[in-house]
Amino acid sequence: MKTDALRAATPRQDAWILRLLATALAFGIFGLGAVLLRLVVFPAQRLFTRDRTHRRDRARAAITWTFHRFVRLLVRMGVLTYEFRGVEALGRPHQMIVANHPSLLDVVFLIAHVRNANCVVKHTLARNPFTAGPVRHAGYITNDESLDMLERAAQVLRDGETLIVFPEGTRTPAGGAPRFHRGACAIALRGARVVTPVVIRMNTRSLTKGEPWYRIPHRRMHYVLQAGPDIDPRQWNDRYPAPIAGRRMNDYLHDYFRTELEPDGTIGK
Repeated sequence: MKTDALRAATPRQDAWILRLLATALAFGIFGLGAVLLRLVVFPAQRLFTRDRTHRRDRARAAITWTFHRFVRLLVRMGVLTYEFRGVEALGRPHQMIVANHPSLLDVVFLIAHVRNANCVVKHTLARNPFTAGPVRHAGYITNDESLDMLERAAQVLRDGETLIVFPEGTRTPAGGAPRFHRGACAIALRGARVVTPVVIRMNTRSLTKGEPWYRIPHRRMHYVLQAGPDIDPRQWNDRYPAPIAGRRMNDYLHDYFRTELEPDGTIGK
């Protein structure tokens, strides 16, 4: 209620009507792009690429290219602006990237800027008609919170892939702070050689959990994505048994993100 009252009292800025129309157009274009990938691009890749690994890599490349163009389109249409600091540190073999999840676009930003990355995604995306094709063809891991899922995620890290994980499992509730599940740390301790945190900040929260797309903020969104210092999971693996190591690492990550997000007022906006 307090957030709604604050929004009502805030004057609309940055060509609000045009941003609303641009947002509607952007969501339409995103859906059309997903359909084209599923009906045109992926079938063509199956036809001309026999090897499953090469086919998977080409599917990921197509998704990265599409997401990168989509982000550029959002910028050009005036929907948002963004800066990605330390992106050159991302995309290494055996690297797990962990990020907070304030908005719907977080996974788009990361996949758009990290080539050939795997990703743990919500299991509902594998049944969504717009996202099922990309999830299946790219070999993304669906989060069904099972031990088998944790082992599959750890195995892709051991195989040398880069894995993107959102430890919250869903978007951060509006006005709340990130709360991480220990599953991400269980994956890291089993398979990652290095863990790199990415802190995502927004000048104003939008596209949060349960919020419709048309409830756009009164000013243009600005994202800052900041890759932090590498974390070596061996500092917990070598000192504690698995359950305690996972709990200690999760506490460390939780404290790190809270410390990074609180000073600029990101939490609660």
